[in-house]
Amino acid sequence: MTEPVPADQSAGSDLGGPRDPAAWLTLPDVAERLDLSISKVHQMIRDRELLAVRRDGVRRVPADLVANKTVLKHLPGVLTLLADAGYDDEAALRWLYEPDDTLSGGTGAATLGGDHAREVKRRAQALGF
Repeated sequence: MTEPVPADQSAGSDLGGPRDPAAWLTLPDVAERLDLSISKVHQMIRDRELLAVRRDGVRRVPADLVANKTVLKHLPGVLTLLADAGYDDEAALRWLYEPDDTLSGGTGAATLGGDHAREVKRRAQALGF
């Protein structure tokens, strides 16, 4: 089940820029959606295959990063590139949800689910230089 998180508790609310996703999944919800054990979901987060941040004291995953029964195809690569550029999970979340009119989806996260996902990956790679 997706859960909205009040905007006053989101990381982006005091930054004046990007906003947090509108819908979140708790880790048990992610495990159910992906048909995996909760320990496998924790491993995916540790391995940067999935992004989870604390909201309201609970680790949550943006719902739109988990498509159907799989994680968005290019997400693990983008998360690794962002980590290599020095981004922690909160910074990666802000980067993925920063509004960008030059991307077809309007944000990196939305574009990852579409035909221009490689452009998001290319931009994440450029951050390392």
